[in-house]
Amino acid sequence: MLLTIIIVFSFIIGAVVGSFLNVVILRLPEEGASIVFPASRCPKCLQAIKWYDNIPIISFILLRKRCRNCGAPISWQYPLVELTMALLSLALVFKFGFTAALPIYFIFTAALLVVIVIDFYHKIIPDIISLPGIVIGFACSFFNPAVTWQQSGIGLLIGGGVLYAVAAGYYLFTKREGMGGGDIKLLAMIGAFLGWQSLPFVVFGSSILGALVGIGAMAKQKKGGKTMIPYGPFLSIAALLYMFYRELINYYLLLYLLTPRQ
Repeated sequence: MLLTIIIVFSFIIGAVVGSFLNVVILRLPEEGASIVFPASRCPKCLQAIKWYDNIPIISFILLRKRCRNCGAPISWQYPLVELTMALLSLALVFKFGFTAALPIYFIFTAALLVVIVIDFYHKIIPDIISLPGIVIGFACSFFNPAVTWQQSGIGLLIGGGVLYAVAAGYYLFTKREGMGGGDIKLLAMIGAFLGWQSLPFVVFGSSILGALVGIGAMAKQKKGGKTMIPYGPFLSIAALLYMFYRELINYYLLLYLLTPRQ
């Protein structure tokens, strides 16, 4: 019975937060837009959305994907973000339990989800997420049981430094911008929350994911080496994978390093 209550409560909290994240995703890229005022409204007719039409996931189904006022189609992004955050919330509870790490990584996960969607659509990572995220990640490390403040401090310094070196090297050889400053700040934030130990996997894992998607994008866009894809989503996905599977990843990494070479 208690387990059922925990599952339901965690799912609902995640879905509600996911609903708010949709507002953040929609408004944050707009210069001067507030994520608080006005209240939720249809982006087409600008009519305020009634509370009964704003129930995460359920309202989308009941409204049959259309605004009650103007009939404009509702993007699948809304229920997908709500459902994703609900499932991640549930996973976080099972991963960290009711410890100090739970709210810390709940905030971190929500921030990464926003980054994934905004960078996918707009090719930007807002500083208002990554810069405060660096500070929050380091500040929380003083009472985060999953990472020490030393690991966090080194992580944010190396995280920002690694991608800066890669971006500078790429520009030196190609005279083209290959990586934005937003990616550098994002990796610094990831290092602050997850510690320096996460960085090898996050950098390697995101590179593999980016390469796989990049090959498909190159074939579709037919721009060769000039094909542009956002890197933030891959960094964020790799960070989430490390957060949930830290022990398993570290085990296999250690096993690889200790395996004798011929």
